[in-house]
Amino acid sequence: MEPYRLHRILAFVDPWSDPLNTGFQAIQSVVALGSGGITGLGLGQSIQKYQWLPFAHTDFIFAIVGEETGLIGTSAVLALFALFTYRGYRVALKAPDAFGSLLACGVTTWIAFQAMINIAAVTVTLPTTGIPLPFISYGGSSLAITLLAVGILMNVSTQSEKVGWIRHASIDLGRRHGRTLVPGDRRRPGPVPERS
Repeated sequence: MEPYRLHRILAFVDPWSDPLNTGFQAIQSVVALGSGGITGLGLGQSIQKYQWLPFAHTDFIFAIVGEETGLIGTSAVLALFALFTYRGYRVALKAPDAFGSLLACGVTTWIAFQAMINIAAVTVTLPTTGIPLPFISYGGSSLAITLLAVGILMNVSTQSEKVGWIRHASIDLGRRHGRTLVPGDRRRPGPVPERS
């Protein structure tokens, strides 16, 4: 539909065919990730962010993280997103109702998928999309909406904890008289009347 979209796809297929124009951003991103090595150049020591890598503080912040902190830093970022995804789906499974479960699942999938698309674009696994990296990319509106979504996810988690606490409290209520709570057993503790 638009010419720039075709240029992005062509730059993704072979960025070295036009290294100074359409493939420039993809090449500089890979150079930034590669120059970081295992431990990185050190925080604030990136070279690519100084007029080499376009949009280094927004869409391509993961390349700068890779350059400054190396494989260790990028692995930590990936592990944190994996942990967030695991915990989000766990909240979805323990939600008190179907709406809370779908809400938690949607928020978790949205943030995890957005992170995956951004990291894939930075590593030139997918074409450049312009999607920011959640929680890390510079930008007020993206961060505000993501934090709002995480607040909703935390609310679902709190509601499931309250329901779980009430369920455990009702089970423990029958045990205070030294007997096990049996469903349907509504009699008070005491001697059992003899049948005639």
